[in-house]
Amino acid sequence: MSLAADSFSQDPRVQEAKKLIQSALEEHQKRLEGHRSSHPDLREKYEQLLKDYTSARGGALWYPYIGSGFGKGALVELADGSVKYDLICGIGPHYWGHCHPDLIESSIDAALTDTVMQGHLQGNKDSVTLCQTATKLSGMDHCFLTTSGVMANENGLKLAFQKKHPAHRVLAFEGCFMGRTLSASQITDKPAFRQGLPANMDVSYIPFYDASCPEESTKRAVQTLKSHLNRYPGEYAVMCFELVQGEGGFYPGTRDFFMALIDVLKEHDVSVFIDEVQTFGRTPKLFAFQYFNLEEHVDIVTFGKVSQVCGTLFNEEFKPKPGLLSQTFTGSSASIRASQVIFDGLASNKFYGKGARVEQVHERITGHFKRIQSEHPGMIEGPFGIGAMIAFTPFSGRSEHVIPFTKKLFENGVITFVAGVSPMRVRMLAPVGSITDEQIDAALKIVEETLVEYAEQENGALAS
Repeated sequence: MSLAADSFSQDPRVQEAKKLIQSALEEHQKRLEGHRSSHPDLREKYEQLLKDYTSARGGALWYPYIGSGFGKGALVELADGSVKYDLICGIGPHYWGHCHPDLIESSIDAALTDTVMQGHLQGNKDSVTLCQTATKLSGMDHCFLTTSGVMANENGLKLAFQKKHPAHRVLAFEGCFMGRTLSASQITDKPAFRQGLPANMDVSYIPFYDASCPEESTKRAVQTLKSHLNRYPGEYAVMCFELVQGEGGFYPGTRDFFMALIDVLKEHDVSVFIDEVQTFGRTPKLFAFQYFNLEEHVDIVTFGKVSQVCGTLFNEEFKPKPGLLSQTFTGSSASIRASQVIFDGLASNKFYGKGARVEQVHERITGHFKRIQSEHPGMIEGPFGIGAMIAFTPFSGRSEHVIPFTKKLFENGVITFVAGVSPMRVRMLAPVGSITDEQIDAALKIVEETLVEYAEQENGALAS
């Protein structure tokens, strides 16, 4: 017996309609060949749209960004007719860039299915396939899908607390970012993110790895960890690891550093939780914990952003009791289909390893920054980061200059974002799945020109 769903999706009329859409996409993307300023006829309407959105959401946008819904790889069109190079990708999700043909096709296929959203009560076959893919590629036993990175983290914390009950304390790194829910904001090491919120979790912090003094910083971290464990024996359920600090400024650790802490944690029966919501897909291996060779030691891993649908991976001993985990939505059918396309693409051997695309993009972008540093001494520090997570520090990392610089850069045609506090850095999460070498070169040329332009405009302020 053939399923009605299969005969519908394979109907010649449906197949022909998909071909026509892809043909139209290719034709209209030819209009996007580089940066373009806003169109005069659209500016007034766009300004009103920004005001309406600010009013509706109860606060101003970081950038005056409202997309038209169209793009081409690293290029994105805004509703004012401008076209910009997107090197932050919504802080990470748009790894395949804008209007990628494969994601357009997967979205069409999803639109032909019976529901917009899938959930744990009623999931379709593609949810099964996605869970199997995630467990196979990660080496973990189980995968629980969810709608956002912070919910993946919340579910991971619940698994750890239930397994280690009555232990209730959490360990995390200084400068970490865990999310903005009521619980996750207690772990995120930014006081402004929990201002006015009630404390609902006991969190102790460990200093992160310092590349300028590896042995000393490792020793300091281990001593701090032991001090916490000795002060509250048996009360810590889990330690949350960011293997590369994202919000904190794109600081990577090392295997030796992490293992020094993990050895102590295992001695005290504390769970090892790896937060890969931002690192997934961006380091020289698919998962950062695989890159750092920590496979044998991790208990819980979360992933998101790149994957569209987020998830919590965990081993058999952390299987939850009935009722602990559930959500109405695991994600839209479109995001689930897109996630499978992205997982399959990342597993295709084109992205990871010597000379593969992640390394190529890293080397090309960092090469430009090294040249800029050489040709304009003292203007920037860096580049920093790993793989597709790249940052640089302009103007000594002073926020009063870094933030205006990023906004000037946006105006000039390149979208980035900030990370870290002191120093503040400019970070990039490039769309490795679609960005071309030519787009990298064009975008970095604008970055260089904007650095020079900003330095000249603010020469007096910078000198002071």
